[in-house]
Amino acid sequence: MGTFIAGIVAVVITLFFVRSHLQHLKEQEVRASAAAEKGKLRSDGPQSQHPQIDVNYCIGCAACTTVCPEGDVLAMVGGKAAIVNGYKCIGHSLCADACPVGAITMVMASPSMSADMPGLTAEYETSIQNLFVAGELGGLALIKNAINQGRDCIDTVAGRLHAHRGARPAPGVFDVVIVGAGPAGISASLRAIEKKLNYITVDEGELGGTVAKYPRQKLVLTSPVEFPMYGKFKKLEISKEELLSFWNGVLQRVDFNFRKGEKVQDIRKGEDGIFTVATSQSQYLARAVLLAIGKSGSPRKLGVKGEQLPKVMYRLIEADHYVNKKILVVGGGDSAVEAAMGLAHQVGNQVTLSYRKEAFSRLKERNSQGIANCMRTKKVQVIFNSTPVEFKSNTAVLEAGGELREIPNDYVWIFAGGEPPTAFLKKVGVAFGMRDMSTEAIDEVRQGALSFR
Repeated sequence: MGTFIAGIVAVVITLFFVRSHLQHLKEQEVRASAAAEKGKLRSDGPQSQHPQIDVNYCIGCAACTTVCPEGDVLAMVGGKAAIVNGYKCIGHSLCADACPVGAITMVMASPSMSADMPGLTAEYETSIQNLFVAGELGGLALIKNAINQGRDCIDTVAGRLHAHRGARPAPGVFDVVIVGAGPAGISASLRAIEKKLNYITVDEGELGGTVAKYPRQKLVLTSPVEFPMYGKFKKLEISKEELLSFWNGVLQRVDFNFRKGEKVQDIRKGEDGIFTVATSQSQYLARAVLLAIGKSGSPRKLGVKGEQLPKVMYRLIEADHYVNKKILVVGGGDSAVEAAMGLAHQVGNQVTLSYRKEAFSRLKERNSQGIANCMRTKKVQVIFNSTPVEFKSNTAVLEAGGELREIPNDYVWIFAGGEPPTAFLKKVGVAFGMRDMSTEAIDEVRQGALSFR
């Protein structure tokens, strides 16, 4: 009798866990379906490096779906991992690290997505020999990627120099000119010091690149990365100020050859293989050039009447400097939403966010949740399907639903993206598009063609 009762209890417990598991799978499928429907609003797919899933190896453990900081990029569909919101992916690669069976590999964007990016070899070299690109400009976001690429580019330069010691140029020619002092440029500079290269780093702005332009106290997601002249950097989340302080601390211990406030205006390669890099302040000769300038470029303007007014701005650094103001933020991306939320939390501000589409569709998960909460609590008034028509000294005019709305206004922030440096790259001769040059690079190495000449 006791054995029979024990058997019944065991069956009941087993059924309970089976039922719970089936319920969990059902809820998982519902979430995946909802994420997939949301993803259909954006049909342009991954914009840069992204996961490629081999369903023949995927065991359906769902580990990859839980680690992405950007939210529901991946979901379980039919018991297998699938990309449902690929446009959110910016290449963290944590999903690939989490997969226990190696079913995920990181690949670059499809050719149609890379048509407006410079064609690069596996060594980040452009169509111009010894002219390299590192960081976001080459199609990969993330500070980790920029640091790795800046370091690797200098390793390539140093290796080529070492292989051709007898062809050293005359004095006054740098081994490499590094353009940009953001994550990639800083990493490259430190690596150049480690490799004892004769280098110089120039930037049209300050040290830090795009990071320096982030709003105050903005949290930056990072991944463990090997940082030249320092070692393993392990912090996963750090504020803008802490990151800039870290970089400054490392650079203060070395002889950092940096020129700020110098905008590169032209790059030309002579028949002797020597580059002439012309800036707004000077001119440099170099055997190699590394472009680490990012892809945002100058802020994109709307061409709206009154946009030249002093109250109209394109970057927000110190949100707490603005209190008791009527503020309009224009845009629907992460920068616009973060600015709107930051300003809305200052004393007495009335914040309106104007977005030309009917809904947000490309926000990081934390920003999506944050703006939804601000809308619910009326901290931010969001006007979808609206565009600015005119900015006046004390008001802003919006077109919304076919009607004009004039609202009281003290300040306007526009976040419409940036003008990428495409024209500059084409001017200096860099090829763009779908060309995969990695195989060509390997063949040239075998032939001994990749050299300083």
